[in-house]
Amino acid sequence: MNESNDNFGMWAILELMGHVKLAGFVTEEELFGGKIGRIDIPGEDGEAITQYFGGHTIYRLTPVSEEVARAFAKRNRLRPVYVYELALPAPSESSESKGEWDDDVSSESDDR
Repeated sequence: MNESNDNFGMWAILELMGHVKLAGFVTEEELFGGKIGRIDIPGEDGEAITQYFGGHTIYRLTPVSEEVARAFAKRNRLRPVYVYELALPAPSESSESKGEWDDDVSSESDDR
């Protein structure tokens, strides 16, 4: 068994506490004076969404092929930010030119 995780990296399905399942390329980085996990989740346009997680939040890590990870990520599209989580409401089309903000938040469904 390799004792050093300096070159740790694998395609995997990552399950975190809170019933979150992600798939992508998992690595380990040092941030904030300690080790933290990183997952790069592939997107349709070739760009990846990066998320960080603490090791204590891992429920399960299943190594898979890149093909399986990409297929899982495609079926389980990640939406990193929801409109209702933003600090400011989205501007309405009619008030954009005036510099005013619309209090209405679009009614997107939350698939969680």
